[in-house]
Amino acid sequence: MTNPWLKLSGIGLAGLLALGAPAVALADDDAGARFKAMDTNSDGKISEAEFDASAKSKFESMDSNHDGRVTVTEMDAFKASIGKEVKETDKGWPTAYSSADKIKKLDTNGDGALTVAEYQAGKDTKFGDMDTNKDGSLSKSELKAGHAKHKSGK
Repeated sequence: MTNPWLKLSGIGLAGLLALGAPAVALADDDAGARFKAMDTNSDGKISEAEFDASAKSKFESMDSNHDGRVTVTEMDAFKASIGKEVKETDKGWPTAYSSADKIKKLDTNGDGALTVAEYQAGKDTKFGDMDTNKDGSLSKSELKAGHAKHKSGK
């Protein structure tokens, strides 16, 4: 004889897992779309030049008043404009790595905003960390793993 509560809890757990599946699928689709957009020469890898171009474009998009500095407010507004929650997400689950945290991590002069030079230095470090096989380019798996690592704040 089967306990009806056990059966119901199993159904509930299956339902919760099913709700999480679309978030994982979306994260994988997002990573694929991001990789495709960055791989401008369609060679199946992202060179440092392609990574640089993407970072430069992102900085320019975030710098809404075009003063060469990105503030927390500008970064949050940029995230909202592309449909992201103000808090970063990793496969649908919120993390504590906010815009303020990102800026603080890269803001070497401590003024509360990112300059182009600070953002560039952070981008260079990020690319080097993500290029785990040190071949000078990023594969799709390196990009995905690197973004997950950086989003987690590690």
